[in-house]
Amino acid sequence: MIKKPQSLQTSLSAAERTAGLNQISALRGLYWNDDDKAMRAFIASMKDKHAAGYESHSRTLAALLYLANIPASRHALAFDELTTDEKQALVCAMNQLRAMVSLFPKRLTLPL
Repeated sequence: MIKKPQSLQTSLSAAERTAGLNQISALRGLYWNDDDKAMRAFIASMKDKHAAGYESHSRTLAALLYLANIPASRHALAFDELTTDEKQALVCAMNQLRAMVSLFPKRLTLPL
């Protein structure tokens, strides 16, 4: 009889996944400090009023900024105008969502 190897995959909680993603983000900032070009482009694309799906993008960005505890009065600012603390909070909120999405059911169906 052949024994099957045990799976090396372990299940992490959403909090553990978020903490890991935040730690990776901190290391990237420490060792590979980029110029935030990707974040600036992402925020700009979410605020593009001429893009298809603008209303949905706008709501999604508002939810991200809300999750990051950035006051509504500052939601219209460009990424470069946010404080360092607000930028960090936004990255942490994005990591939190990324961790949650990875736990979503794989095959979602729309009710008819």
